[in-house]
Amino acid sequence: MPDEQMANSGGQPPAAPAPAPPSSAARPLDTIDRSILRMLQTDGRASIRSVAERVHVSRANAYARINRLIDDGVIRGFSALIDQERAGQGASAYITLKIVQNSWRTVRKQLTALPGATHIALVSGDFDVLLLVHTKDNRELRELVLTRIQSIPEVLSTRTLLVFEETDLGPEED
Repeated sequence: MPDEQMANSGGQPPAAPAPAPPSSAARPLDTIDRSILRMLQTDGRASIRSVAERVHVSRANAYARINRLIDDGVIRGFSALIDQERAGQGASAYITLKIVQNSWRTVRKQLTALPGATHIALVSGDFDVLLLVHTKDNRELRELVLTRIQSIPEVLSTRTLLVFEETDLGPEED
């Protein structure tokens, strides 16, 4: 990485642009790419210098690899892991939804606008959508489910699974 770019970025990995559209053929990742991904999953604030040192490549190589991983859509962005309870979101739940056939895009758009929605997945099985939400308390959760989600016309039914405890899993080791 040129010194001017390093100074401008503070030695941090570059900011991720909007995710690239998925390509039909993913470029294979080598052991260095996988090591970089594990390192950034553990510490998304790691500097280019520390990434380069830990995977034993030059800073320019590390910078180029991270940019390629971003451009290829492998790295979709950088974020902080939040302790929801400490952040005032004391109630968490997975909500399963059965939806009208072929309404996924419409429902997804409405679910992404919900306050506290942090993960949405279209799944197979006994229900169609799995939604993770965090709210201040059970009263707010009840309002979210009964007022907001169940009022979406394409939602046929919901089931709410309260989360008692959460553990974020780190990156897998080789």
